Amino acid sequence: MPTMHKHGPETHGLGRAGWLRAAVLGANDGIVSVAGLVVGVAASGASDSAILASGMAGLVAGAMSMAAGEYVSVQSQADLEMANLAIEKRELSEDPHAELDELTSIYVHRGLEPALARQVAEQLTAHDALAAHARDELGITETLRARPLQAALASAAAFTVGALLPVLTAWLAPASRVGPVTIAVTLLGLLGSGALAAGTGGAPVLRGAWRVFFWGALAMAASHGIGLLFDVRV
Repeated sequence: MPTMHKHGPETHGLGRAGWLRAAVLGANDGIVSVAGLVVGVAASGASDSAILASGMAGLVAGAMSMAAGEYVSVQSQADLEMANLAIEKRELSEDPHAELDELTSIYVHRGLEPALARQVAEQLTAHDALAAHARDELGITETLRARPLQAALASAAAFTVGALLPVLTAWLAPASRVGPVTIAVTLLGLLGSGALAAGTGGAPVLRGAWRVFFWGALAMAASHGIGLLFDVRV
């Protein structure tokens, strides 16, 4: 007799897609942008207090900018979803038979036999017609729906956590080595954040880590070069 294997519930990362995207974007932006600011100011020959002040200003401004930008962006998506749901609700009220035909057609195109597609459409319509059309016609599901406040808070918090790395490094590093130490610590931090993001989302860890590392290194090089152009002693 063949051995029966119990198949437990599968775990997928799609439910984390919204906040994970915002958190990863915020953390990496916090690390790279504030580290770039610190490295650029340090390369210009600024004083320790000026370097630290620029890092703190970048942290606060960046966190607020990330929160506002993410909120506005995701709220626009949420508004679009709500508008489409309102249209669908009105169409269900005005012509439910046409909407049932539309749902049936969707299932036929997905591979069901017409009779079975009709039966599925009828049962899902009887259960929750709007939810069925939202999911199968509009592609809107509860798991992946836009959540503006959640995305804004995740972005701001992640940016702050990421930005604290170069700020604390600039504060604790020897005055003569602020730039090199910040670059080294930042790149290590980017490797870690890239690996964490990839692992959390189910992607290859090394690929995610090196991708973030590469773009971070490029940003550090550009920032350092700009700083060298302005040999300013503050």
